[in-house]
Amino acid sequence: MDFLLVIHSYLRWLIVLVAIAAAVKFALGWLRGSAFKGMDRGLAAGFSGLLDLQITLGLILMVWAGLAGAGFPMFRIEHASTMIVAAVIAHLPARWKNAADTVRFRNTLFCILGAFLLIYVGVMRLPGGWTR
Repeated sequence: MDFLLVIHSYLRWLIVLVAIAAAVKFALGWLRGSAFKGMDRGLAAGFSGLLDLQITLGLILMVWAGLAGAGFPMFRIEHASTMIVAAVIAHLPARWKNAADTVRFRNTLFCILGAFLLIYVGVMRLPGGWTR
């Protein structure tokens, strides 16, 4: 299962890159009054999809390690809970699919920033935090 931990650890950096790219794209779209197009939907869906994959890997790791003898220490439960909330927030932009483009850009930007903040806090809950 060590390979899953490695994938889980490296996937966070891809999520960070996608979050930064999405935040820049949605901020510019909101400020410029751009039209919300297919690429924008794809970027938001890609971010939430990567988080879904990360959550799935993390839950597999947590259950596997817990049942294998490592137990379920509080930092793992806090990390998992925080990340699940971040994934839920990342899926919220789908609720505004019929809203005006500026509203979609603004709300999606704030959802990505909120999820990114929770991701930061969730990783910091782990021993070693971001240096791990």
